[in-house]
Amino acid sequence: MNSDRIELRGVRVFARHGVLETERQSGQEFLIDAVLWLDTRPAAAGDDLAKTVDYGALADRLVRLATGPPVQLIETLADRLAADCLSEPLVAEVEITVHKPQAPIAHPFGDVAVVIRRRRTPDSPRRPG
Repeated sequence: MNSDRIELRGVRVFARHGVLETERQSGQEFLIDAVLWLDTRPAAAGDDLAKTVDYGALADRLVRLATGPPVQLIETLADRLAADCLSEPLVAEVEITVHKPQAPIAHPFGDVAVVIRRRRTPDSPRRPG
């Protein structure tokens, strides 16, 4: 695994994910963290955005996916977000955290989150780049 990484933390989206019908009707805020491992040396050497991941464009894609069709489980959402990150040709590994701070839990809590980590495989789809 490469030790270089790009971290995008706390991307806020309003979406309608959840097991309960009320969650899908009313919606709630979710926060997304994405950590991407890649070799940033070529980008740094040439000061070239085309040789790294454009984190603004990445944020746009993650928001578009998160605000798309609802799913019951944030595990499912996290997996979809990870797959999109791995479609970036330069990304070798990704860690996605989906926070659901207003989850329907009957007790006081600070946060609920699902964290997944995925590595590129030979059959990982790649975004043209």
